[in-house]
Amino acid sequence: MSRYLFLSLCVFFSIAQAAEKTQENEAHDLAYSLGASLGERLRLEVPDLQLQALIEGLQQAYQGKPLALKDEQIEQILTEHEAQTALQSTPPQSEAALEKEHRFLAEEKTRPGVRELADGILLTELTPGTGAKAGPNGKVQVLYVGRLPDGTVFDQNTQPQWFSLDSVISGWRSALQNMPVGAKWRLVIPSAQAYGADGAGDLIEPFTPLVFEVELRGATS
Repeated sequence: MSRYLFLSLCVFFSIAQAAEKTQENEAHDLAYSLGASLGERLRLEVPDLQLQALIEGLQQAYQGKPLALKDEQIEQILTEHEAQTALQSTPPQSEAALEKEHRFLAEEKTRPGVRELADGILLTELTPGTGAKAGPNGKVQVLYVGRLPDGTVFDQNTQPQWFSLDSVISGWRSALQNMPVGAKWRLVIPSAQAYGADGAGDLIEPFTPLVFEVELRGATS
């Protein structure tokens, strides 16, 4: 072999190794930067976080492995955490709204026939149903009326309408998975399962619980 060819091959392999090393460094630096950014935010939001559990959940979700908790549990835990975080950072003017919500929910719990779901939603069965139920990623066809605590109607439809459960508020997504087709329910949804501390424009103020009458006409899984 010509020594010039040998030298050229050495240079080529050196360049290739350097390029591969650069790509490895870039991939490492990206992963590290994402971890550092996440860690900084979590240190501020959850200072007593169990890091081993965090890493376990991150690995299982990222690798597509079965999770230790059900999706419904994860969603409920995160919703409750967000509500607690919002409560801790609530400005004084919102404390009155929270106290008003607590009083309203306490009164609603005393109504005849009311039962409470695990996530705090209050359910009254107006008409029983015997049909199928929607799956977590399914769709529902509903007739509904939405009211504020004082009875003001803020939303309704007059014809059955289809919704994907992944596009509605958390309270609907949770309650309607338990609802059989043909049923009509009255739902009282805490603000934490609706629009929370942000509210929804001029229609729904922060920390406002919502009351819905929902009739389920169809469901898919």
